[in-house]
Amino acid sequence: MSFTAYYHSPVGWLRITTDNTHVLRIAFVPGARTGTAPSEQPPILRETIQQLAEYFAGQRSAFELPLRPAGTPFQQTVWRALQTIPYGQTISYRELARRVGKPKAYRAVGNANGKNPIPIIIPCHRVIQSNGALGGYSSGLHIKQFLLELEKKFSS
Repeated sequence: MSFTAYYHSPVGWLRITTDNTHVLRIAFVPGARTGTAPSEQPPILRETIQQLAEYFAGQRSAFELPLRPAGTPFQQTVWRALQTIPYGQTISYRELARRVGKPKAYRAVGNANGKNPIPIIIPCHRVIQSNGALGGYSSGLHIKQFLLELEKKFSS
């Protein structure tokens, strides 16, 4: 069984989906919709919203949530590697490929990065092009830029 809640963040509405114990998905959505009634929300859903609020307020630099992103073994490997990039720092797609043991597979790594089902918490926004350009972001470069600037502001 899954549960859904909507959180109005500084980058727009986020749809958060969990099961009873793990975060399953976060999606950027154009507007709030009806989710699971607050009285029926499992603690993990309320905790996810709380930690996201702390992150956006500059009070949290690391998430402490159990995650269960659905993906291929390769995607899982990339998403685990993303979680090792320190708050306020960036790496290139090429460096991420090297870290997952596939130094020539930076396009495949970029593709896995773009399919990350739990953005922000799994910080795919911290991956940029080797030349320093932002590269892509499935929810829009303005959101990636905002997240990077937020972390830079609070990591100083």
